Amino acid sequence: MLVRVVKMHFSPAFIAEFKVLFKSVQPKIATFKGCTGVQLLQDHNNPEIYFTISHWADETHLNAYRDSELFKTTWAVVKPNFKMKAEAWSLLDT
Repeated sequence: MLVRVVKMHFSPAFIAEFKVLFKSVQPKIATFKGCTGVQLLQDHNNPEIYFTISHWADETHLNAYRDSELFKTTWAVVKPNFKMKAEAWSLLDT
């Protein structure tokens, strides 16, 4: 299993919109082939920093999602609102 962690630092004006957007796409991501779950977490000390944690059967399924229209359209809305470049890690569940 592959665990994908993405750290995002948003402009404060975008946070409410991001929460609504994530709530609408979360079920679609969670049912994407090879995904076994996705969650959103907020940093305890900095409310502008969010993390998504998603679980994938393998890298092939993660890449299929990243090549999907769902990802591309969502990312097109999210990316311009970063205060800093997003960071991402792919981790093996041992």
